[in-house]
Amino acid sequence: MTTFFAAVWASLPLASWLVLGVCALLIGFGKTALGGVALIAVVLAAQVLPTKDSTGVVLVMLLVGDLVATWTYRHDVDWRLIARLIPPVLVGIGLGALFLNWVDGPVLKRTMGAILLVLLVLGLWPDRLAAHRPSVGLAYGGLAGFTTMVANGGGPPMSLYLLARKYDKLRFLGTTAWFFFAVNLIKVPFSIANGIVRPDTAAVSLTLAPVVLLGTAIGRVAIRHIDQVLFDRLVTILVGVAAVYLLLG
Repeated sequence: MTTFFAAVWASLPLASWLVLGVCALLIGFGKTALGGVALIAVVLAAQVLPTKDSTGVVLVMLLVGDLVATWTYRHDVDWRLIARLIPPVLVGIGLGALFLNWVDGPVLKRTMGAILLVLLVLGLWPDRLAAHRPSVGLAYGGLAGFTTMVANGGGPPMSLYLLARKYDKLRFLGTTAWFFFAVNLIKVPFSIANGIVRPDTAAVSLTLAPVVLLGTAIGRVAIRHIDQVLFDRLVTILVGVAAVYLLLG
């Protein structure tokens, strides 16, 4: 086992480990404070690893952050909403798994960016979005499943949906924490079958797990000092920045 981890550590240059360390910190922070930050981590990881490998590394780190977030916000969850969204999410994950077999890395990133920009524009008109309608929830659930499967990017669709439903920040965080914990667990067998999660990518993630936990601790402190209006604006801005970068990168 020691030899295996030594080989994993030696497989990446120091600069890549530093970038992945920043990703781990952002993922942890995003899980307990601002979820949009985690998508920045997805983008950064894709700069130092092949796209599919980075997806596997990020997925395991997300699961580490999920464990902390679900416990932290266990009393602030809309279980009915989660139950309604799981079926369309499963469909989206299945379609995303098929999509991964057909396209290369650049297409994945640009597809993600285009989807996020469309959702962001729709989110500017929450009344037109009619987030209370079941059909809208089904559509967002499917998109969240698809985007989380292809690039661990389900957070922005879910974020925009909950913003349109006017969730307060703690209910927002609690619902997304439990929702994506379930979604990420569902993704694991698909990711293993597609060669995204492998022993080597999991080893990289587990090596950085302490940094993820540090990020969750920082996020738990920071969220106390972010009011609701600022929280909503930051989530929207982070989605927009990530979408433009993916589309043009």
